[in-house]
Amino acid sequence: MIQAINLTKSFEDIIAISGIDLTIEDGQVFGLIGTNGAGKSTFLRMAAGILKPDKGTISIDGRVVFDNPKVKQEFFYISDDIAFFPNTTPLEMAVFFEKVYESFNMQRFSELMDKFGLEKKRKIRTFSKGMKKQLSIILGLSSMTRYLYCDETFDGLDPVMRQAVKSIFAGEMATRKFTPVIASHNLRELEDICDTVGLLHKGGIILSKNLDDAKADVHKLQCVFRDDDSKERVMKRLCVISEENRGKLVTLTVRGTEEETREVLMEESPIYMEMLPLSLEEIFISETGVEGYDIKKIIC
Repeated sequence: MIQAINLTKSFEDIIAISGIDLTIEDGQVFGLIGTNGAGKSTFLRMAAGILKPDKGTISIDGRVVFDNPKVKQEFFYISDDIAFFPNTTPLEMAVFFEKVYESFNMQRFSELMDKFGLEKKRKIRTFSKGMKKQLSIILGLSSMTRYLYCDETFDGLDPVMRQAVKSIFAGEMATRKFTPVIASHNLRELEDICDTVGLLHKGGIILSKNLDDAKADVHKLQCVFRDDDSKERVMKRLCVISEENRGKLVTLTVRGTEEETREVLMEESPIYMEMLPLSLEEIFISETGVEGYDIKKIIC
């Protein structure tokens, strides 16, 4: 488990991270969402022990990360600004990381290189941005660490490759202790992979929410009511977060249990009713709206 307590970091007069309290549970894909400049990279660099917090701590299973080589064997950090040693090949980088990480699996490295169609002895400087991203992910997975920190990892990958990486992550989680922590400015990029999402804004965590729990309490539905009076009764009884009308078709986002929501609607015998899946954006709108934030201005 990764735990940040009152985590704070400034660069001269710029506050990058301000008093963050955050817990990342094992065995889940954690998404750290925030606009550019929100503090995502600073948080990951402190989580990786690259930066020392000005105040507070960040630890793994109660062990402080900074200046702790043994704890650093637990994670692999993929920076947004990918850097490899000059004039090296993927194989040479793998040999280097094999010396850094006790658990590095060279066979796994070869398997993933073949799966991604990358040449082990080709100079990395000839790789495209997307290929370099793929290589960094391969090296991270081959290190066999418990945690993989990914800073804008999917940026530069085409949609097919993104799905391939997500599938590999799922496979890793099913076969060993593995927790990816993925920072991104794009909500939709993490839509179908994250179990828990934290929203970072101006250096602070606005919310951290398990998506299954969030979806259990917020629902989206489409209805065609029999008349205006029927619609008005439903609107009074349900906790309506948002409403959209297209002719007679009404789309509502409501807070409450699914059972209660269905019961209220069925009492009015609507002409048409359908429960719709919620997007990550809609979940965040429902959560941040309560706190007075406009998520569309923050992240969309």
